[in-house]
Amino acid sequence: QVQLGESGGALVQAGGSLRLSCAASGRTFSSAAIAWFRQAPGKEREFVAAVGWSGGTPYYADSVKGRFIISRDNAKNTMYLQMNSLKPEDTAVYYCAAGRGPLFSGRGEHQYNYWGQGTQVTVSS
Repeated sequence: QVQLGESGGALVQAGGSLRLSCAASGRTFSSAAIAWFRQAPGKEREFVAAVGWSGGTPYYADSVKGRFIISRDNAKNTMYLQMNSLKPEDTAVYYCAAGRGPLFSGRGEHQYNYWGQGTQVTVSS
């Protein structure tokens, strides 16, 4: 069992940066693939980024590639999303998620079993 809690959401101007954190509890976090999703108002939740248990090859949505960086610190049971060059279209509630297995297995919500409560990111133009 893994419990997740995001922090770091804020109001930021376009072009700015923000780092989201997600603290995890449970012994299985360090052996699980992790991901970030986001949901903008009136839209479905969408994949943002993911990485496997060892923090190896990351996977990104095309819309954030080159601007966002996913990372994890298994010793601290924490995952991060560094967001740079933010755009108004990045405005959304951001969720962290963890899967049951150690490897990245896809970009679908159903592949992640544990979710945080979300943190709001608002980018003003």
